[in-house]
Amino acid sequence: MDKVWLKQYPKGVPEEIAATKDETLVDLIMGSCQEFADKPAFTNMGATLTYRELDERSAHFAAYLQHELGFAKGDRVAIMMPNLLQYPIALIGILRAGMVAVNVNPLYTARELEHQLSDAGARAIVIVENFAATLEKVVDKVPLEAVITTQIGDALPTAKRLLTNFVVKHVKRMVPAFKLPGAIAFNTVLADGAKQSMKPVKVAPDDIAFLQYTGGTTGLAKGAILLHRNMVANVSQAEAWLDPWTEKGNEVILTPLPLYHVFALMANCLMFMRQGGKNVLITNPRDIPALVKEFDTHKPTAFTGVNTLFNALVNNEAFAKLDFSRLKITLGGGAAVQKAVAEKWQKATGVALIEAYGLTETSPGVSINPLTLERYNGSIGLPLPSTDISIRDEAGNEVEAGEPGELCVSGPQVMAGYWNKPEENESTFFPDGYLRTGDVARFDEQGFLYIVDRKKDMILVSGFNVYPNEVEDVVSAHPKVMEAACIGVDDERSGEVVKIFVVKADASLTEDELLAYCREELTGYKVPKHVAFIDELPKSNVGKILRKDLRS
Repeated sequence: MDKVWLKQYPKGVPEEIAATKDETLVDLIMGSCQEFADKPAFTNMGATLTYRELDERSAHFAAYLQHELGFAKGDRVAIMMPNLLQYPIALIGILRAGMVAVNVNPLYTARELEHQLSDAGARAIVIVENFAATLEKVVDKVPLEAVITTQIGDALPTAKRLLTNFVVKHVKRMVPAFKLPGAIAFNTVLADGAKQSMKPVKVAPDDIAFLQYTGGTTGLAKGAILLHRNMVANVSQAEAWLDPWTEKGNEVILTPLPLYHVFALMANCLMFMRQGGKNVLITNPRDIPALVKEFDTHKPTAFTGVNTLFNALVNNEAFAKLDFSRLKITLGGGAAVQKAVAEKWQKATGVALIEAYGLTETSPGVSINPLTLERYNGSIGLPLPSTDISIRDEAGNEVEAGEPGELCVSGPQVMAGYWNKPEENESTFFPDGYLRTGDVARFDEQGFLYIVDRKKDMILVSGFNVYPNEVEDVVSAHPKVMEAACIGVDDERSGEVVKIFVVKADASLTEDELLAYCREELTGYKVPKHVAFIDELPKSNVGKILRKDLRS
């Protein structure tokens, strides 16, 4: 289709990114480690790694994989930990050794962990002891040859390390008992690796950087094959968009979203490493008071989050009193941002909440709003440079301008396919190479994209389409509602009807009051037929509301 969106590009943003076909993530990372050697790279729990220290420690980690474990280029190594300084050390070490990083959600059940490690063929795992008991249940069923364990405080200075690890294990009792014979301590790995020299590895753009697992909400997770060139391209696309707003070597990004999730991995970790920025890692983003203190201490210039996190912050009294004078960029992704939340955020911080869109299969960025946006607009923005978007029907034909259809993507950031899933690849890509996202979207006349909803979440009421996002936006705008989630439930007369789950902000809210409000804002068939007031909505590790759990 015609790229009408290009007319809306902010001044200085190119239509196409510069050629990056010969660059790898190793080139990108090592370039930053040399250019910004003495600047802070990552900060966590009061401790900081400079780019020089990150270079040294990741080389030690890589050397251990090569010499002590005998691993080679292309071997898969899993990482199962929250945001800690150990994460970038291990990640960069894996990539420098030419190996493939397999990010694992620490909250996985034993069944989910077994599937991912087996499917990826992981030879080793780096795991925080807090989750080692889960690994113990499946360690004999998976192809692991080495287990590297770490404690929460292992990257901290000696005194703080000992105190933190003691408190976590013996006072807070956050480490269930486990037995993993032969497991190696992370700090032992670094010490032993320091005695060796890392063997240089020729990493190519078409080599696999990540097996990033996705799609586990409806069945077994699939590994998206993200090549070095995919990730480098997406970093370059994001950099082209943000460049007029960033200052190399002087940005501070606060990272509450986990780095094992592709959004934070690219936007916070890799993109801000390219900028020479300081990344403040938040280990437990659910501890809102602690997050607010970190915000106050570091006064970030950039902040990324998901709707539920923004909502929690704007409802925290201490947050509203912070100094936001350095904050330039607030980026929302991972799940739809609600208008009511975005407006509260801007009122509290003075900074517009800019929504972006992506998915694991696109490394992940697809589109983003201009950073010149004065206020939230409900759009997921404009396609990134070098990105083509096509809105299509089930047969693969483009729909009429302005009509909703499946959002399909083509660009250098699109994955190479799913790991060992040829049938999935056939159904995920159209013959012309466009990736089917599974999201229903539309363009407006200016070229701004709007997500209507997930195809699988759509509710069919008497033949009419109801999109949960719309109902949730309306209900969440009620002043007595903290947050809401919508699903479809079976109904004898109309096939399905709308059910809304609501967390109250005001205990006086009644079902009748809420439904009367909905009738004023929604067409009759969209008005919820069932209302359930609950204390808390089920959420994923990154704050996405889990509609599947509400259905069950």
